[in-house]
Amino acid sequence: MNKPLRRVAIFCGLLVLALLIRVNWVQFVQGDELKNDPHNRRVAIERYSMPRGNIIVDGKPVTGSTTTDSGDFKYKRTYKNGKMWAPVTGYASQAFDANQLEKLNDGILSGTDDKLFFSRTVDMFTGGNKRGGNVVTTLDAKAQKAAFEGLGGNKGAVAAINPETGAILALASTPSYDPSTFAGNTDKDAEAYNALQKKNDPDEPMLNRALRQTYPPGSTFKVVTASAALENGLYDDVDAKTRSPLPYTLPDTSGIELKNEGNIPCENASLREALRWSCNTVFGKISADLGNKKMKAEAEKFGFNDPEIDTPVRAAESIYPTDNRPQNAMAGIGQASNRATPLQMAMVASAVANGGKLMKPYMVEQLEDKNLNAIQQHTPQVMSHPLAPENAQKIQSIMETVVEKGTGTNARIPGVTVGGKTGTAQHGENNKDNPYAWFISYAKTAKGIPVAVAVVIEGSDTLRDDIAGGKLAAPIAKKVMEAVLESNK
Repeated sequence: MNKPLRRVAIFCGLLVLALLIRVNWVQFVQGDELKNDPHNRRVAIERYSMPRGNIIVDGKPVTGSTTTDSGDFKYKRTYKNGKMWAPVTGYASQAFDANQLEKLNDGILSGTDDKLFFSRTVDMFTGGNKRGGNVVTTLDAKAQKAAFEGLGGNKGAVAAINPETGAILALASTPSYDPSTFAGNTDKDAEAYNALQKKNDPDEPMLNRALRQTYPPGSTFKVVTASAALENGLYDDVDAKTRSPLPYTLPDTSGIELKNEGNIPCENASLREALRWSCNTVFGKISADLGNKKMKAEAEKFGFNDPEIDTPVRAAESIYPTDNRPQNAMAGIGQASNRATPLQMAMVASAVANGGKLMKPYMVEQLEDKNLNAIQQHTPQVMSHPLAPENAQKIQSIMETVVEKGTGTNARIPGVTVGGKTGTAQHGENNKDNPYAWFISYAKTAKGIPVAVAVVIEGSDTLRDDIAGGKLAAPIAKKVMEAVLESNK
């Protein structure tokens, strides 16, 4: 071979080598990145080329699929009682991707996850109908209905948990939206989706208030403050008098007094009477006496300041702040910079109900293939131990007094032991806006403690003077607890 031909051959060989390197780089190094690129339309086409698997509640699907003639997509998502279940399912849209369980379990639902390899292989040889796998939730349909209907036209949320396992039983948020209205890829779907955005609807119906919105927890947080008092040895007898003057002056201030709501017997009140009457002075002083470090440590045992609480949908971080002495006293009664999600406050009630042991909240029981074979099963996990068992029993006792003859009597259930705590949290600068109404509770029977609940009413048409956790939130919690008790018969 002469010299010019050899150079051409070498050059061509280098080009082939470069091409091989590039092909392998794209296929093996950049493969996953390109596959998951939102601009890769083939991913969306594959996702909707077969019926999507379902999200299951009480053995029945709350989702479905239907054929469509919108371009390249063969199927689109449908929802049953979409508004009620949207805080659980999220949405799956041909045009706007997906969120929540639909997004987090997309590989299972769309049939592309490697966990479904065996099922896909069998279908390839047998010619079986292709469809995605299922996501089986822990939700209780009766409890969810009670929560959603109980909230009604109010802006608010409900979270209910099985204290013994951490299984989420209800997760309601209002106002809500129907994911079916923008599941396709038409102009009508785009209009429906855009109408739900915050700039077009200030009520934010797509906001999952149960998981993603934080509020000042108000007096419901006094359960945590009472727990901190017992765990740190500040008090050990819930029926003994506390060292709580009336009026109580906030520390490091020039005579600023912490007020109680109404003329109630709070001077040196016991923990039982202080929780029964919701004495700001008693619990504000407890928080100040313990100090910010101890209060923060106890709150964190309940789940505060944890940015990674995954259900698997991630909850917003609930905050117990690092603060100065007067602000820490206010945080101890659920005000100042104290912020919590409804899920977080359900976790507080759950830990107390479960003898001081907090189970990690979750709402996916198992993943299964299209033939209903389990391919992944959840195992309940202990998250923390906020209370010693003997202290948990003491907090249960005083929470039960709140329902028996305190501010939570609207949550009474005949023949059932109910513990609870009301809360009315200030809202807006100088408390100019309507307050938030809270209630946290649990129900206990001879068979165990199957449910703990948190309810918050963020906005209501009720007159300001009538807004209180015991009036607005407690009846909703009662309905949810009754629904779970009915399901457990």
